[in-house]
Amino acid sequence: MIKGIFETHINVSNYKISAEFYEKLLNIIPLYEDSNRKSKFYWIGNPGEAMFGIRENYPSPEIQRQHFAFKVDVTNIIKARDYLNKLGIESENFFGGNSEELMVFPFMPAVSIYFTDPDGHSVEFISMLEDKPRPELEIMSWKEWEFIHGRELQ
Repeated sequence: MIKGIFETHINVSNYKISAEFYEKLLNIIPLYEDSNRKSKFYWIGNPGEAMFGIRENYPSPEIQRQHFAFKVDVTNIIKARDYLNKLGIESENFFGGNSEELMVFPFMPAVSIYFTDPDGHSVEFISMLEDKPRPELEIMSWKEWEFIHGRELQ
């Protein structure tokens, strides 16, 4: 019945500033802007697959930090990190450390990068790995994950 999450919206302090930030990110396609409601909507990935919305001071002027993740192909996770750096957006791993050492969540398994938007929302680029989930393992570096699977991180 449920096939996935289609849309998410976040409250921002200035939708123009947030729009500029998110429009720098890869594969975010502007869909619709409503200047009366101070909101803007985007397709994520291909049109019609998923939608992301930003709205200024709605439902209140208080910004509550939220977290959400954009799906990225594993072959592009390093490129995504480098792209963020090129834009001057600081990225980090799950533990808040340098994103040069990305972490794997073995229970999924997935590797990811974190960064913050202009309002302090926690944004993540996440890539699912093709290996079987290993929920008995703790979060570890991608290098360690590859090692226990008999591979070397490229």
